[in-house]
Amino acid sequence: MKRIRATLLLAPAAALIFLFILLPYITVLVMSFRAPAEGQPYGEGFSVEGYAHFFAESYYATSLPQTLFLGVVTTLVCLILAYPVALHIAFASKRWRGLLYGIVLSPLLVGIVVRSYGWTILLGNSGVINSTLRNLGLIDRPLPLMYNDFGVILALAHVFLPFMVLPLLSSLQAMDPAVTQAARSLGASRFTIFRRVTFPVSMPGVQSGCILVFVLAISSYVTPALVGGMRVKTTTLLVVDALIDQFQWPFGSAMALILAVSAGIVVLIFARLTRMKWT
Repeated sequence: MKRIRATLLLAPAAALIFLFILLPYITVLVMSFRAPAEGQPYGEGFSVEGYAHFFAESYYATSLPQTLFLGVVTTLVCLILAYPVALHIAFASKRWRGLLYGIVLSPLLVGIVVRSYGWTILLGNSGVINSTLRNLGLIDRPLPLMYNDFGVILALAHVFLPFMVLPLLSSLQAMDPAVTQAARSLGASRFTIFRRVTFPVSMPGVQSGCILVFVLAISSYVTPALVGGMRVKTTTLLVVDALIDQFQWPFGSAMALILAVSAGIVVLIFARLTRMKWT
């Protein structure tokens, strides 16, 4: 009787997981092995032509390391910028903590399209930054701040920075202040306390924040499309182009799965390395 009750209680959650997580992945997996057919976006028969075409064409194959590179660099930039912010909020007074929380979360209230478009206004050849520098006489020609890796990484870091701050805050706020006081009483310097106490304690937040930002960065479409254009070629842009513009659903599904598997491998390697280092 207890097993029946437990099964009935788990059934709604299991049904939701199957419908909204497993079933879409199964559909994409099956679609990726469909053979392309003219006039039929979902293909006919089964083959591995989509995977072979991706790795055979350098135009598509080179987009994968480019996408992973952007994700890794964006994650590092977010970690470097977010850690001091999270550290300051974690040890701030209760009066200021709520205000700082609101400042960190406020960008999430604005749509990602608006935030990405804002960077095009700042980084464009006739944008705010280049216009200001030219008016000051510091440059003769516009700086290439847009339609390159620099502009995309900068915009992605701004968009996903809150997703790095929040996990770090959770880990830092769970740390007992007495541990830091004990380290100071034993003569440890601030750098030693950070290296031996604070950073190891915050590693769960670092790990979860890095994984979250990395996955969001490599799957981002709006920001690379607006800030990078087609000059910064990512696999996500090619997937959307294959699905929507070319109606090649099998090829688009194959590219999406290749990106997902590659991201999973990177995440597993990162999780394994951080777990080995801090055991």
